[in-house]
Amino acid sequence: MKSDPQVGKASRRQHDLAFKQDLVRQCLEPGASVSAIALRGGVNANMLFKWRRDHLRHAGSSQPAVLLPIQVTPVVDVQAQEPSPATAPPSRPPARGGVIELEIAGAQLRLRGPVDEDSLRSVLRALRHSA
Repeated sequence: MKSDPQVGKASRRQHDLAFKQDLVRQCLEPGASVSAIALRGGVNANMLFKWRRDHLRHAGSSQPAVLLPIQVTPVVDVQAQEPSPATAPPSRPPARGGVIELEIAGAQLRLRGPVDEDSLRSVLRALRHSA
């Protein structure tokens, strides 16, 4: 590491290219911790992340792009086909279990298990009229 401090003047530290490359090489090892390597090297982890990003950007520019084979399939118009009774989706999603607790006008309402919307609406309407 090379440092060029001037008396009475704050300046940025200048690091040797070999020092940077050594830390970046350590970061590229499988399972390496960039933060731990930065701490050991006496540099900020964000700076080391930047050096690594720059290295990967420059290294990646020399490698050609790899083209992968793809297969395009036609989109099937779902609305044009009549759903069979066995595969027709239910009109409402299946109800889930759980607990709903409400306090309305001094009355407590606790519903457990699957509750359908119509039943809940009826109970709430009855509570509203009784208040």
